[in-house]
Amino acid sequence: MKILALGASTSSTSINRRFANFAANQIPNAEVTDLDLREINVPIYSSDEENINGIPVDTYRFLDLIQSHDALVISLAEHNGSYSAAFKNIYDWVSRVEKRVWSGKPMLLLSTSPGARGGATVMEAAKATFPRMGADLKASFSLPSFNETFSEDGGIKDGGLRSEFEAAMTAFTDALCSEYVN
Repeated sequence: MKILALGASTSSTSINRRFANFAANQIPNAEVTDLDLREINVPIYSSDEENINGIPVDTYRFLDLIQSHDALVISLAEHNGSYSAAFKNIYDWVSRVEKRVWSGKPMLLLSTSPGARGGATVMEAAKATFPRMGADLKASFSLPSFNETFSEDGGIKDGGLRSEFEAAMTAFTDALCSEYVN
């Protein structure tokens, strides 16, 4: 099963990219593609830009990556209560090509931040809009205080948070198994 892991940030040290990859690699027998958002090069969206220069090639490349995978694991960075500018920009470009941006793919939606809310505001926004844009949202989880609650070696350190994460992972993997067994 091919899983696309995306941390919705362009930071070279993105905790959301690390978290998305950690989660995707928990899925048994998964072939994980780590999408670095810094590799998607599109100008700031505007109708003028689109009319003058057309749809950027990387818009199609991003959409092809979504469509060529069986499922998506996305971890959202929260910038001032919303999506990161780079993520929102590619999301806007892709919606010009395909209204169902997420192509009906099963999705595990994550968020994390260094703060105590773990990206809860951006998570709620995504849960409200992603299904309308073609996401088959199977599970979600927000990890607060990333630097204190996560380690590269052991994963989620807090027992209660680890249990919540494992429940989300189980819901996601069970949904994947039922979809790809039938």
